[in-house]
Amino acid sequence: MYIPASTAETRPAVLHALMAAYPLGMLVSHGAGGLDADHIPFEIAPDDAPLGVLRAHVARANPLWRNDGGAVMVVFRGESGYVAPSAGGFSVDNTRVVPTWDYSVVHAHGRLRTVDDPAWIMALLRRQSAVHEAAERQPWSPDDAPPDYIERLLKAIVGIEIVIERLDGKNKSG
Repeated sequence: MYIPASTAETRPAVLHALMAAYPLGMLVSHGAGGLDADHIPFEIAPDDAPLGVLRAHVARANPLWRNDGGAVMVVFRGESGYVAPSAGGFSVDNTRVVPTWDYSVVHAHGRLRTVDDPAWIMALLRRQSAVHEAAERQPWSPDDAPPDYIERLLKAIVGIEIVIERLDGKNKSG
């Protein structure tokens, strides 16, 4: 990603906050079939490694988890929008204004690690449900589901973890 100095965001806390606020990441991997992208809601654990750790789960039927040890990049996008010349646009030479696009984005790089441990996955499901259900009038928890259903679910999903090795952030706003 091209990042001019004026739009670079390098503060891990700011980048982690964007990832937490917009947790649906696009995980880009390269396998036997070439490049692929999976859209997955992630949990960011900022204190579990110098740049943080991403955790999620995927369907066992998804071949992504077989890329254990493979290099990956997860893209998180914050708010974005078109900026018309009449709204400020982008000044080409202080006399001509052209449209532009404002956005914030984080690229998190690391290696995929497969976690095939039902207790680990259940703890992740509980944490993610607690975060995303917090605003609901009657928050749901995996513990509310029938135990046999959860047992089947845990057999059908695999955990993934990415220790972030590099964070690239860009905040381009008017």
